[in-house]
Amino acid sequence: SYTPPEIELIRADYDEKDEQIKRLRSFQGQSPTESEEAIKKLKSVILSGGNIFAELMHTVRYASLGQITETMYQLGGKYRRNM
Repeated sequence: SYTPPEIELIRADYDEKDEQIKRLRSFQGQSPTESEEAIKKLKSVILSGGNIFAELMHTVRYASLGQITETMYQLGGKYRRNM
């Protein structure tokens, strides 16, 4: 019988969290126009049934994971595994 290994969870402290948020805000502020355009293009590819993976390779240069995830959720809904 398989016994999964115990994994110790480590939480980031407030300094690490604040630094990550600072880097995210900096990334988002670098090219807001390109970010908006990349998200629009991603939406277009998703709605047209195009190659989403290929478009994501471009989108990640300008949009955060949160922005991409929100876009995909708006267009495709939440993934639910079949029971």
